[in-house]
Amino acid sequence: MAAKYMHIGIPVLNKKPDMIFNEWGGFWVNESVDEYDFKIEYLKFEEGTRFPEVLSKKWHVAYLVDDAQPYIDDSDELLFDERISDTVRLAFVRKEEAIIELYEDKSQF
Repeated sequence: MAAKYMHIGIPVLNKKPDMIFNEWGGFWVNESVDEYDFKIEYLKFEEGTRFPEVLSKKWHVAYLVDDAQPYIDDSDELLFDERISDTVRLAFVRKEEAIIELYEDKSQF
């Protein structure tokens, strides 16, 4: 199993000036998260988002992984799991009190 830290995701109540809308997910997110040293992703979820409500209330830590399944199997709760494309799978799990984003991208490994 391989995992690489990507960012910390922090939900906000008010849209920040540099945010762009992610139509697929129904949320606003700051641009270029991975280009900044601190790698903080701010998220403002809109009504009707495909993501569970807990993500609009609690922060998460995101990892790029080669295979999400072992991490999902080891988690305490699967919150979200969806294939975005042929090579990308996005999952959110709860492990103890932490929410973890698993971004599986087969083209990266």
